Amino acid sequence: MPHTKTLPLLIFFLFALSISPALAEEAAQTCPVEERQCVTAILQDSAGKIENPAWRDQTYRELAKTLAFDKRTNEAIALIDKIENPDTKAMTIRGIGMTVADNKLSPEKSTAVFTKLHESAKKITHPPSFAIALTYIAMGQAFAGDNEGAWATAAAMENDALRHKAYGESAEIQAEHKDFTAAITSISKIGSAAYQNKAYSNVSKILADKGLLDEALQAGMKITNAYKKSQALQYVLDKQKPREVEKK
Repeated sequence: MPHTKTLPLLIFFLFALSISPALAEEAAQTCPVEERQCVTAILQDSAGKIENPAWRDQTYRELAKTLAFDKRTNEAIALIDKIENPDTKAMTIRGIGMTVADNKLSPEKSTAVFTKLHESAKKITHPPSFAIALTYIAMGQAFAGDNEGAWATAAAMENDALRHKAYGESAEIQAEHKDFTAAITSISKIGSAAYQNKAYSNVSKILADKGLLDEALQAGMKITNAYKKSQALQYVLDKQKPREVEKK
């Protein structure tokens, strides 16, 4: 029989042994916040244990965007296959694509990323979600300054409305970048007068807000709908010389 003085130590030792697997797991899942690769590895492991599919998909989506911003693009793209919901897949593709410009990737590396995103998009079997994913890819390409790539992506879309939307979204991004020529080129590729008018109106407003009043006026003058054209031109005039009377 153990000595009475050693009994508490023996009990503590046996207790420690009984919980050591749990402690070992907790220790293995501890890392400094500065070690982002370690933290994201734990996050991904935790995400895989989420039972609710929607919550799990959303967690993977946000993690993918984080990895992409950390320039771990291949790891981010790999997470797309873990997502079940097609719309969430499309949103994940958008999130990754929009980081290309922020990461200041070279044209070659940018093309490689968008090629992989195209491959991921092709795995989406839900047609509307697939088309939306392509729209997001085109937007990402335009945001990264790859206008030719954005136009090619939009041109390959079979759904007319979504193709028009892709060109229009690209035009707005190009206008935000003060690339008037590219924005007008994007709009010229839209095969619908109604969509073109909407795009010219949006682009005219963006350009005016950027202080490019001459370009904003040119975009507004291309609108064929009299009401929308009048609104666009009035907005340019108001930006040039506000009509509000300053209250003293």
